[in-house]
Amino acid sequence: PDVIIEAQFDDNDAEHGQDHLQDTFTDDVKKLSLDDGEKGETKQDEGPKVNDPRLLPDKFLQRTAKVVYILEKKHSRAATGFIKLLADRNSELFKRCAMFSPVDHRVPRAYVSLADCPPDFVTRPEDYSNMLFICRIVDWKEDSNFATGQLAKSLGQAGEIEPETEGILTEYGVDFSDFSPEALECLPQNLPWVISPGELAKRRDLR
Repeated sequence: PDVIIEAQFDDNDAEHGQDHLQDTFTDDVKKLSLDDGEKGETKQDEGPKVNDPRLLPDKFLQRTAKVVYILEKKHSRAATGFIKLLADRNSELFKRCAMFSPVDHRVPRAYVSLADCPPDFVTRPEDYSNMLFICRIVDWKEDSNFATGQLAKSLGQAGEIEPETEGILTEYGVDFSDFSPEALECLPQNLPWVISPGELAKRRDLR
């Protein structure tokens, strides 16, 4: 019962346009009306009511659903973007927060604390207009248009390869930290290392 089936839109309806849908709906409504043969009035008490959704064709019904459980959070809640001062300089929020604008427009804009921003950001915001930052979204209240985020780190100038690459890896949750000493110990220690003739004999050379 928790499986949701999405309604399919008929291409024939799209070809005939909205007028076709309206005419079909009108015809169906007329079939549900009961004519007394004299005054042409509909007897609501003797026949079924037209506004009963159970009597309408499926094509006129919009299926609705609600989220009942979150199985897994697919997004890392981290985004790459820029910070800037709020537009309303007279508000109380201006003294406490800055605005984070993500590069990915699927991620909402977020308020970030000025304490997480660089110390001279308020006095020299233009110095950071082209600086990439990593922000993690920690909350998003129902009555707010913007989420609440926390700046994780400064990546560097936008457009450069290393900051852009690090930002993409962080957004998708890819671990790009250095290998541990245990992993490095598995590698050959006597350098330069060469493939032994025995290995070459039993392997297909794809070099």
